[in-house]
Amino acid sequence: MSSEAEKKERWSAGVHSYASMGYYDADYEPKDTDVLACFRITPQEGVDPIEAAAAVAGESSTATWTVVWTDRLTAHEHYQAKAYRVEQVGDTDQYMAYIAYDIDLFEEGSIANLTSSIIGNVFGFKPLKALRLEDMRIPTHYVKTFPGPPHGIVMEREYLGKYGRPLLGATVKPKLGLSARNYGRVVYEALRGGLDFTKDDENINSQPFMRWRDRYLFSMEGVNKAVAATGEVKGHYLNVTAASMEQMYERAEFAKEIGSIIVMQDLTVGWTAMQSMSNWARRNGVLLHLHRAGHGTYTRQKTHGVSFRVIAKWARLIGVDHVHAGTVVGKLEGDPATTAGFYDTLRLDHVEENPAQGIFFTQDWASMPGVMPVASGGIHAGQMHDLLNYLGEDVILQFGGGTIGHPMGIGAGATANRVATEAMIKARNEGRDFVKEGPEILRHAAKNCEALAVAMDTWGDVTFDYASTDAPDVTPTPTNA
Repeated sequence: MSSEAEKKERWSAGVHSYASMGYYDADYEPKDTDVLACFRITPQEGVDPIEAAAAVAGESSTATWTVVWTDRLTAHEHYQAKAYRVEQVGDTDQYMAYIAYDIDLFEEGSIANLTSSIIGNVFGFKPLKALRLEDMRIPTHYVKTFPGPPHGIVMEREYLGKYGRPLLGATVKPKLGLSARNYGRVVYEALRGGLDFTKDDENINSQPFMRWRDRYLFSMEGVNKAVAATGEVKGHYLNVTAASMEQMYERAEFAKEIGSIIVMQDLTVGWTAMQSMSNWARRNGVLLHLHRAGHGTYTRQKTHGVSFRVIAKWARLIGVDHVHAGTVVGKLEGDPATTAGFYDTLRLDHVEENPAQGIFFTQDWASMPGVMPVASGGIHAGQMHDLLNYLGEDVILQFGGGTIGHPMGIGAGATANRVATEAMIKARNEGRDFVKEGPEILRHAAKNCEALAVAMDTWGDVTFDYASTDAPDVTPTPTNA
């Protein structure tokens, strides 16, 4: 068929394949300014994987189910997303589809717009059994339209005056039901015992048993008393999540007024609200913590949803100082390689493509500050060597039950975690094999710290060994030296 005939066929009325309309181009070479996405697609039986990939590209950019003549009023080829690579995943019915989007498709500095395009409508597309957004490459041209974290890792450490070790925290437990005064007592005991932070949990907002203003006041009373007792900068994450932005701003302003150095919000408030709160935190010099409440509903399953590595990129762009990112050894989902990829995405300035960690694109953050990952959920002092090994030192380790459940009390639980941390850091700095010698290092430190000895006796054998639901498809092959 001649090119003129092909052009005429392209604009014939009716339904055409997405591939024939230009949404698949195996010869396309992505531009440095393109936004790139890697989707895991599972086509319905009988659906060609290339056509499925083209459909994803089309439905997440300019296409609809039939030819529309108004396309000819635009530079349609410029605005069409293009699937340029489709690879089968082993011998499964899944395929990795790589799609390029011109940067002009997106509003500058708006994750709300980016997500409405990339994941807005296509996940319910009938020809697909399942669809998962595995990764994205955000070009530096688009990165630079976002402000990034209000402070970042380096500035947070300078605010706190704490270097060379993980920061330590705890979520107040029980997270629901305490009165404001008892809540503040937990804050004080945990901070006085050696933690750097305590925090509200995701679902503590302003309920009948404890209204937000009362919680803020008693929590900050606990913070201030602990600062006076220890001489260290301390903080409590005051959750400003609310039903409206007006209420969120009211709570954030009150938190700042009574001296809080940090506030928190939940992922469930939405991207626009989170980005608005980031702007407030930057203007007011307050650290901003993000709890990823609800993420598991769409990040955990292997074949459908959005990978957390993508959520991590979006969170870094809109600008948060902390975000929960997995523990590996705790009670929540966390494959070691996948979690390492999350942490690199949040902390590093340049991240190389690494399929063994689930990273499908090289990402340059163009000097955007890093986000401090938070590890929480079922961790305790007896795991300190593994936590340091897997997660490094630029991390906040949050021991909720592992502090508040200590048989000797909350303060002793905090002390156990602080002593375990400092003992492991000291061993690492001395050049010891702290991973192999970890239990011995902890037992030696426990000889001079009853709180740590009791913590080891209570939780030393507690593990959460379950198969991960989100491990990478690729594993590194050892080579001989």
